[in-house]
Amino acid sequence: MTLNLPKDKLVEMYRKMLEIRFFEEKVFELYAQNLVPGTIHLYAGEEAVAVGVCSNLRRDDYITSTHRGHGHCIAKGADLKRTMAEILGKKTGYCKGKGGSMHIADFSIGMLGATAVVGAGIPIAVGAGLSIKLRHTDQVAACFFGDGASNQGTFHEGINMASIWKLPVLFICENNLYAMGTRQSIAMAIENVADRAAAYGIPGVVVDGNDVLAVYEAARKAVERARKGEGPTLIECKTYRHKGHSRIDPAKYRPKEEVEAWLAKDPIKRFKEKLLHANILGETEIQQIEKEVLGKIEEAVKFAMESPLPSPEEALEDVYA
Repeated sequence: MTLNLPKDKLVEMYRKMLEIRFFEEKVFELYAQNLVPGTIHLYAGEEAVAVGVCSNLRRDDYITSTHRGHGHCIAKGADLKRTMAEILGKKTGYCKGKGGSMHIADFSIGMLGATAVVGAGIPIAVGAGLSIKLRHTDQVAACFFGDGASNQGTFHEGINMASIWKLPVLFICENNLYAMGTRQSIAMAIENVADRAAAYGIPGVVVDGNDVLAVYEAARKAVERARKGEGPTLIECKTYRHKGHSRIDPAKYRPKEEVEAWLAKDPIKRFKEKLLHANILGETEIQQIEKEVLGKIEEAVKFAMESPLPSPEEALEDVYA
């Protein structure tokens, strides 16, 4: 993909990818220090998908996320401090420390919520798409989910409904080859999840999910189509998570050669090389951006560490089910 976007746009995309990567690395470190309640599902390695898609969205557009949702939140503009505080179970977090890693939401930026239930964000995004159509706005809803979720009933029901009503929804499948420890080839008889789009009469696109510019271009076309009232698109992004399914998963089911091959296609490294080769950024500028992002992550950690835990008396507040 050519670098035909404005420099400030490209730099912001690179910065967002670094924010996600450094944030995840810090969360991994804090978990090892027993500072994170519950478990975590890291997004490291898949940054190009969230950033490529969300760089096409406006603040008033919507997204729904997954159990592996930190990257989506950050890409859509979530506050790093409040996100870190939520993961550490602090009162200043997005859900006052009660949701944790898998349940971050910020309606003010269109982030309708991450969810631990596989495929659960799909009907929520379809509902948001229906609300857009009924309100006659030109917003869009982007729904992130994994290859495992594409075998859930919510996937088929959601896409069918969005298709027949021509709802402005982007269905973004982050295919990292494994649903927990089950390889995609074992769970489905087709190679591409995007091939399923034909059954619902909508476009299905397969894209290199480790190339942020390729993801950006596919999402741009889908957003343009959705805003014009032409309905949904299914975009399958072939990518790879660097860590196991969750923090406690050593991922020994993945062949060493496979892991090494995908690590060599690191999306941040690839984008950095393109920016350098095209003289968009120099090494000094790259180092400065990295320093600034690391500083923001440390500020987020400081904020979270100094924030109070919710009191026992607040346990049943804001609980609706």
